[in-house]
Amino acid sequence: MASSEIEVVVSSPESRTPSHQQQQELPPVLDVFSASAYGDFEKLRKFVEQDGASLSRPDVNGYYALQWAALNNFADIAQYIIEHGGDVNAADNMLQTALHWAAVRGSTAAADVLLQNGARVEAADINGYRAVHVAAQYGQTAFLNHIIAKYHADFDVPDNEGRSPLHWAAYKGYPDTIRLLLFRDASQGRQDKEGCTPLHWAALKGNVEACTVLVHAGTKQELTVKDKAGFTPFQLASDKGHRQVTFFLSTAQRAQRKHWSDKICNGKMGHIGYAPILLSIIIILMVLFFNSIMAAANLPKVTAVVGLWGWAALSLSVLALIMFYRCSSRDPGFIKRLEDLGKDADTEDPLLNVDLNNSSVWMGNWSQLCPTCKIIRPVRSKHCPACKRCVEQFDHHCPWISNCVGKRNRRDFFIFLCSGTLTSFLSAAVTIQRIWTAVHTLHIEQRWVHYLVVQHPGAVAFLFFDVIIFMAATTLTIAQASQIARNITTNELANAARYGYLRGPDGRFRNPYNHGCRKNCSDFIIQGYTDDDEIAWPPLQQVAS
Repeated sequence: MASSEIEVVVSSPESRTPSHQQQQELPPVLDVFSASAYGDFEKLRKFVEQDGASLSRPDVNGYYALQWAALNNFADIAQYIIEHGGDVNAADNMLQTALHWAAVRGSTAAADVLLQNGARVEAADINGYRAVHVAAQYGQTAFLNHIIAKYHADFDVPDNEGRSPLHWAAYKGYPDTIRLLLFRDASQGRQDKEGCTPLHWAALKGNVEACTVLVHAGTKQELTVKDKAGFTPFQLASDKGHRQVTFFLSTAQRAQRKHWSDKICNGKMGHIGYAPILLSIIIILMVLFFNSIMAAANLPKVTAVVGLWGWAALSLSVLALIMFYRCSSRDPGFIKRLEDLGKDADTEDPLLNVDLNNSSVWMGNWSQLCPTCKIIRPVRSKHCPACKRCVEQFDHHCPWISNCVGKRNRRDFFIFLCSGTLTSFLSAAVTIQRIWTAVHTLHIEQRWVHYLVVQHPGAVAFLFFDVIIFMAATTLTIAQASQIARNITTNELANAARYGYLRGPDGRFRNPYNHGCRKNCSDFIIQGYTDDDEIAWPPLQQVAS
């Protein structure tokens, strides 16, 4: 790879736009160019209709009045300029048109005026950048989707260096733009003239979230692709000192390597998870508890109270097994894909032409786009890389049940945790009482450790593992109970900063699903999860900005 990085060579109309401080001291509007830039319609009309100023000629720098109007999204002024002689495809010295300038700021209304009046959506500048490239360079996701869906812009076209909009979005670190392009089926394996894929450029800049989206949506072959200098994305990130990206890519590479168990079982063992191990542990502990604690011949006779609590522990363990089976085998809330509905995967995906502005499920959050499943998923859903499916109200993927925890099995999972915690506590209490009674009955308080290890190894082993399970189950139960009381998921807590629907107008954390502890708990326990439809979702333009 060449040592130089990508440079955004889009001419700098953005830098020529006055800042907020400058807008308070705007220079006087002296010509059609400043009138177009500042949106002064009256003075523009005076210059044209009274003074006879031309709208078809550029200023001394080669920029046109239509470009300034497009940059600042003055659609009415753009329409007026076009109607009074302005060339909609006029290009400056960099061969950039007004549509290129509209893409810088995501000026959708101005772009509509331009394109409806004959602007070429595929017009390229001196570097081969089209409007889709500029929109990707500036992270204008809503604008990009608009010209793709409505005007059929080519979202996978390369520039003069062979870089597609996906390369630019990955390099600049715009995960929402990456999601949109992958959702639209942009080529993730395309290599530019230096042999770099989008993942190379994301790794080079150290964009962790961009790398995450690309890896999860990719075929995993991109992890090992080498550029013309012989570097993989992992090697580039390591060479640049991006530790988080390096760790993530190395973990992703290790996950793709086949272990001996995968080879023996034709690649299937690695996908089972730890559920068989946990099931075996539960059954073994049940047998140990019964044989070594409750029915042990060399321990004192079981009293009625101890027997009652012992059978209660065994009953709860049976309940835990039932709930373990339910939350492991039950659909956690998989969202249906096209193939799940019986549609041919080879036919054109209608979702590739969906207009997000008019979609009933679109709530203004770009993380709703799943580039892998090619669906618009409901808010609070997430794609699980382990299950390779999108899960509604995704909480987390639990390897110990070999399943996701989501909308349809989270209640079963919580009952499983509660029953496991109670079982561990009761069985530990019964075990300690039985051992304590035996030690005091035989009057061997001074050498009770040796006595237990020699005479009751099963009880010692059971108590050891039972305490470990109790601590783990108690921690998970408390965490889940706290989240249920606040009506929030593990995934949302871990990624609150990334999800726009979890932020209020002031930018601080705000959970719109929290209806109070009592209501949250009653909905979870009695009614189950309800549709949270009383949310004032922000408009698409607000989220994109």
